[in-house]
Amino acid sequence: MINNGLVHWFMCVMFQNGAVPGEPVKKDENSRRGNWGNQIEFVLTSVGYAVGLGNVWRFPYLCYRNGGGAFMFPYFIMLVFCGIPLFFLELSFGQFTSLGCLGVWKVSPMFKGVGYGMMVVSTYIGIYYNVVICIAFYYFFMSMTNLLPWTYCNNPWNTPDCSGVVGTPRANATFANVSAVVSGVTEIFNRTKRTSPSEEYWRNYVLNISDGIGNFGEVRMPILGCLAVSWLVVFLCLIRGVKSSGKVVYFTATFPYVVLTILFIRGITLEGAISGIKYYLTPQWEKILDAKVWGDAASQIFYSLGCAWGGLITMASYNKFHNNCFRDSIIISVTNCGTSVYAGFVIFSILGFMAHHLGVEVSEVADQGPGLAFVAYPEALTLLPVSPLWSLLFFFMLILLGLGTQFCLLETLVTAVVDEIGTDWIIRNKTFVTLGIAILGFLLGVPLTTQAGIYWLQLMDNYAASFSLVIISCIMCICIMYVYGHKNYFKDVEMMLGFPPPIFFRLCWRFVSPFIIALILIFTVIQYKPITYNNYVYPGWSLIIGFAMALSSVICIPIYALFKIAMSEGSTFSERLKNSMKPDPDWGPALQEHRKGRYATTGPESVEVCPLKEDLKDEGKDKLKEKETEKKDEIGLTIPGSNGSTLNPTPSA
Repeated sequence: MINNGLVHWFMCVMFQNGAVPGEPVKKDENSRRGNWGNQIEFVLTSVGYAVGLGNVWRFPYLCYRNGGGAFMFPYFIMLVFCGIPLFFLELSFGQFTSLGCLGVWKVSPMFKGVGYGMMVVSTYIGIYYNVVICIAFYYFFMSMTNLLPWTYCNNPWNTPDCSGVVGTPRANATFANVSAVVSGVTEIFNRTKRTSPSEEYWRNYVLNISDGIGNFGEVRMPILGCLAVSWLVVFLCLIRGVKSSGKVVYFTATFPYVVLTILFIRGITLEGAISGIKYYLTPQWEKILDAKVWGDAASQIFYSLGCAWGGLITMASYNKFHNNCFRDSIIISVTNCGTSVYAGFVIFSILGFMAHHLGVEVSEVADQGPGLAFVAYPEALTLLPVSPLWSLLFFFMLILLGLGTQFCLLETLVTAVVDEIGTDWIIRNKTFVTLGIAILGFLLGVPLTTQAGIYWLQLMDNYAASFSLVIISCIMCICIMYVYGHKNYFKDVEMMLGFPPPIFFRLCWRFVSPFIIALILIFTVIQYKPITYNNYVYPGWSLIIGFAMALSSVICIPIYALFKIAMSEGSTFSERLKNSMKPDPDWGPALQEHRKGRYATTGPESVEVCPLKEDLKDEGKDKLKEKETEKKDEIGLTIPGSNGSTLNPTPSA
């Protein structure tokens, strides 16, 4: 039998598409739901999901603000004890059942509200994230010119306070020299009033920002058009689900590294670049003792990896059952954090050059968030030869980084809907579900393209995906480790991977990671300050809306739990509570061929995902008969488990 298997494998790899003459072409393991074309597609998609805009504009800022190189120490500590374990937990959770962020809660139906909370969070993030991508599209299109429009202060949208870093093109050389001297003297004595051409282009032209969050003004038509382009690109890349997005990520997940490398090589060759990199990396060891630094490190790891968004569970659900997601979790997590560090070199080499050119400290040109991506960095690009070329590369990189995350956000929502309905019709017409969600996302994003859009974008970014993610992740750990049972889950992982989770990860899942998550929540509360946008202070009513958005995802958990308890069998509350926490009868691997041990007694009639009739082959039928025979032999050797399933009395290794 072994020799025949080896021969069959050898023949498969020798022929195109893995097909052997006289045999049908190899299809997906899960023919009804589909799988990734290969494992590289999953890894690249997950890297694109985890590596996003925050790696470019948030991590470098946090690093230099929290002690430079000293920040790396708590950052990597949090990666090892919280980031990688949580990443592995979510990947294994989705892969084991081949279901999205709603279906996986068959493990304990009372907690299905956690899945709905993940969907709410992904919806919020998907709405405003695509608006940021569309602005990057707009800057990309505006860079297709001989002269970047934010280079000079001679435009209709500029104010008298505008002071550029290069001379004005409308004056002769002598006047330009005098103007530069005067401008330099003015900056020395009154630097706080200076506004750069890039800042005024951003505020007065691109956004045409209103005076407050309640004053929507008009829709910025160029931004609206770019938003339509952005959603169209996302839809086309997901038109066939993971089958199409898996091919696109070969480019979208890898090319940003090419651009980063090009910008890095260009950046370190500029005068003053080394001072920027030193500012970025110089350790301030005294800050290691500051609790806020550790809180920022934990938060950055948690949010940058995309934990509790539902995307990791969804992407892993399209893996083959025995895929080594333990290996993948380490590769993807380390790649994500390495990208953040690498992006810091790129950003601060350019900012160091800009600071040297202006004669100021790096801290005076550094910024975070959209201010870094659409103000500080574009201004620095105007100082480079052939600046439109570097601008095109930079914003193209931002677009690709954003799209990689947006693909997974949309696929998370689509998969949740398709898995929940679960009919053959909805599976065959998944493209229309994708189209419908994309259109809805576009319409919900229209208010963010108004003159008050930046205020709402900032509000959603700070509240919609903040402490709610921490609560969702904490409850997920509690459900899997303590309600379903850590021993049951460890056996599930062993059955799937062929080896049990390493003891380090078992300890992290049960104790260390939940403790760190609790610390993140505490620091989030302690460090809370009402948000501002530059000098604008948000009114109280807008902050109430922000908290309502944050709570809207968390409130799903108790509401659904109460609903499930009320609908469960039992004459008393305690009986209903106990029954609502028991795993569904069809909890476990999706395919019958993988339902072994304590899952084998559930029978084929309760399997969640079955092959379509046209995909049943004689070989598959023979395997099914063999499993039935094995099942009968095992029935007499099983004992009832505490969760209502059956456990093999022989402990696994």
